[in-house]
Amino acid sequence: MILPNTTHTAAPSRRITTRDLVFAGMIAAILTIISQISVPMPTGVPITIQVFGITLIGVTFGWRLGLYGSLVYILLGAAGLPIFANFRGGFSVLVDFTGGYIWSWPIMAALCGLHIKSENKKLESASIFLFSFIGLVINETAGGMQWAALAGDMSAWGVFTYSMTAFVPKDIVLTILAVIFGIQLRKTLKRAGITR
Repeated sequence: MILPNTTHTAAPSRRITTRDLVFAGMIAAILTIISQISVPMPTGVPITIQVFGITLIGVTFGWRLGLYGSLVYILLGAAGLPIFANFRGGFSVLVDFTGGYIWSWPIMAALCGLHIKSENKKLESASIFLFSFIGLVINETAGGMQWAALAGDMSAWGVFTYSMTAFVPKDIVLTILAVIFGIQLRKTLKRAGITR
């Protein structure tokens, strides 16, 4: 009796390659540099352009490398390297006022790296903006919630009001600029054969 051939080749699994690790380290270095551009504020939450960096790496390198790179950055900072804003380091930063913003970066970077593949380039670009803004909303929400939980002298409404005036408008502009720049940078890196 001849049995039908039921074997099939499974799709190759995406494992973390040496190339992925190199790019993740490079992305962590980029985030380290961008994180030092900050203005300390009396509230304890500095004004930074880190949202620009997270959006840029996600759009430029895609969701996987954006996720890996931001995780490497957070782990190195949590281990004590002074790579967070204002050259701070250690796990204490992640449980401080700004911790919620940092915790949500891998999610934001992954979302910024998503897009709808389409022959219609306008639709593809629009999807990048959409996913990036969803990532920004998650980032602002997570950051604001942890800040409100730790700021005994500020109510949740006070944190929300302050964020909407001091951070959110600036972060919206930074996200738009990062998407525009990231789309062009991704195309350039693909043409050069650096990224896929």
